[in-house]
Amino acid sequence: MANGSVPSVSALDESDKTNELRIDGMTFAPLLSPERIEARTRELADELRRDYADKSPVFVCVLNGSYLFFADLTRAFGEPCEVDFLKIKSYGNATTSSGVVRMIKDVDAKLEGRHVVLVEDVVDSGLSLTFLLEHFGRKKPASIRTVSLLRKPTALTYDAEIDYIGFDIPENYVVGYGLDIAQRYRNLSAIYAAKE
Repeated sequence: MANGSVPSVSALDESDKTNELRIDGMTFAPLLSPERIEARTRELADELRRDYADKSPVFVCVLNGSYLFFADLTRAFGEPCEVDFLKIKSYGNATTSSGVVRMIKDVDAKLEGRHVVLVEDVVDSGLSLTFLLEHFGRKKPASIRTVSLLRKPTALTYDAEIDYIGFDIPENYVVGYGLDIAQRYRNLSAIYAAKE
């Protein structure tokens, strides 16, 4: 399991206004470059390979937000594994959680006795992750570990365990690299954060 420190991003890059985005009346500044995301994803894949290389884990992608991170992470993992997908909803088209998590699509794989690696895009309150850990616990896996590209530590209100973390970030709303606003802008290669 992951040890060591989590890289922290404490401030937006406001040095170059030309790279800002205007979306629905909000201004988003660059937070994480594609290069920084790629480097950290490879580090996480190295940690996972050390822990799971001989276990043929089932990587589970939480749709839609983690699809790009999931693809890059599993390719970098490079060892035999299975992949599956689930979809939950807690945000809808809003920029704040509804406070209710609904399962839209569950995994197809049989998980009993398997090693499961649940891959998230961002953990803020921890509500969705808590819901998923309880849900997967009922499937009786041999183990379940969680990976999140982003964590907003000051927003956590649920005690959800995250085993592998890409970056700690501020509470600002983020978009790009799978993260959306009203289902748009997931295809951006960098991650941007809303300015206060």
